[in-house]
Amino acid sequence: MNEWLRQLINQIKNLWGKWSLTQKIILFSIVGVAVLAIILIAVFSSAPTMVTLIGTPISDENNLARIVTVLDEEGVTYKVSPENMIYVEDDATARRIRAILIREDLIPPRTDPWAIFDVERWTLTDFERDVNLQRAITKNLEQHILALDDVDATSVTLVVPKAELFQEDQNPVTASVIITPKPGSDIKENRKKIEGIVKIIKFAVAGLQDENIVITDQNGLQLNDFTGLEDVDRIEVARRELRTKKELEQQYKAEILAALRTIFSFDRVEIVKLDIDLDMSKQTVNTEEHFPVTMTKDNPRTPFDETEVVPSITLSKEVTEEHFEGTGFNPEGPPGQEGQTPPAYKDLSNLVGKYDQSTLIQNEVVNKKSTYEEKSPWSIDRITAGVAIDGVWRRVYNEEGQVEVNPDGSIKREYTPVSDEDLRKAESLIKDAVGYNRDRGDSVTVEHIPFDRSAQFATEDEELRRQRQVRTTIVSIIIGIGAIIFAAILYRLIAKELERRRRLREEELARQHQAMREAALRRAEEEGAEVELSVEERARMEMQENAINMAREHPEDVAQLIRTWLLEE
Repeated sequence: MNEWLRQLINQIKNLWGKWSLTQKIILFSIVGVAVLAIILIAVFSSAPTMVTLIGTPISDENNLARIVTVLDEEGVTYKVSPENMIYVEDDATARRIRAILIREDLIPPRTDPWAIFDVERWTLTDFERDVNLQRAITKNLEQHILALDDVDATSVTLVVPKAELFQEDQNPVTASVIITPKPGSDIKENRKKIEGIVKIIKFAVAGLQDENIVITDQNGLQLNDFTGLEDVDRIEVARRELRTKKELEQQYKAEILAALRTIFSFDRVEIVKLDIDLDMSKQTVNTEEHFPVTMTKDNPRTPFDETEVVPSITLSKEVTEEHFEGTGFNPEGPPGQEGQTPPAYKDLSNLVGKYDQSTLIQNEVVNKKSTYEEKSPWSIDRITAGVAIDGVWRRVYNEEGQVEVNPDGSIKREYTPVSDEDLRKAESLIKDAVGYNRDRGDSVTVEHIPFDRSAQFATEDEELRRQRQVRTTIVSIIIGIGAIIFAAILYRLIAKELERRRRLREEELARQHQAMREAALRRAEEEGAEVELSVEERARMEMQENAINMAREHPEDVAQLIRTWLLEE
């Protein structure tokens, strides 16, 4: 074994020595990445998982959607499982969101938040379980209240009396809560927040009623005493009614303006006034409907209707008949004495009469349906609307298609009023849009009124003057620039022509001088006389000879040089 290990180490050393520096760096990089991956896996594996917000699945899709909306508004990271279980990131977040859900009445029914107490422990008695349950409820209540943003500290005390045999002997469950508001919080003045805390406590403790809950601040001032606030509630209700009325009027205005402005254009329609009288009284209607009894239903397989309907069915029937015929009984006094019968009745004592009486009592039963209906929180009593529609202003154009201008420089315009037919059609549209009801006293008025467009026309006239001024300035600048360009081109042509003529004259003089020198040289050669040349003439002759030789040896380069000179000139 040692020999094999020694050989393995030697092989690794030899292989390591053969590797280049790049291969060694790659190996260390791979090892480092692997170690980092193992560390990250261990860290993320040991991280706490998400906790459940509510211990049971939420079967109601609407309730689930409302809870998810609250989570989105609070900016909480959450996850919804396929079984409709909601998970949040930690216990603190779960407690805070549960408090909000309880305050907003979003906790699903039949939710069991105390599933942990279903675990049986052999070492605990029933009394200890009750004490632990009460302590757990108290602690959980404190955590719920502390999760609120307005509470800095809290103390909760619950009194759960022992269950008695008779209800009249049973003492109520009571709760006392002391909260310390955070600095700058309005929880003392905000009734809705206090009511939310009351709901948290009430729903957390079974059998606890609102009158048995006392909430005070750190100074002992009771916060959930709402007696004497009826006027405040009435003012708040009136404020809500006014807000509902305003929102409804804004909705009607938006719909009317959207329709009419699409037809007549945006700036030609204005709603002068739209007022809606609302009845905010709460109404309930209990309707009882009676309808005939169907004895035989229609057979859908036959082409005719064999439905048999009777108005009612006899449930019970009682018939009584009474008949009498003869003289009536006329009482007399004791034997031997005259009776005390009045004379008027004595005259009728020997008459024979007949009496018949029939009585029929019959109980009939019919189909009956009772409907309990609660009407909407408000209804419209009356709608009044006044709408003003402006005519059309059009610009006047001449035969050339240009806008005509008045002597003062303003645009010439013509006004076309709205026809009566269009006004009637607009009034019909508005009536249909608001649900016009003449019996309700609704009133809709549509009138043609010219709008004051002085400011608009002044702006348009000023814009036209500015455009004309800009156009005149641009034309003048273009003419000036054209004149300058033309003068520059003419000057360039004249200068080039003068330069060409000067160059031709100089070339002609140089050619004449050269011819004279060559003639003089020829004459001197012919005469055999030695002519002494100046330094300039020798340099010129050498340059000329070099140019001739270069032209013979490199004709293409010389031709390109001549082209360049011509292009530069």
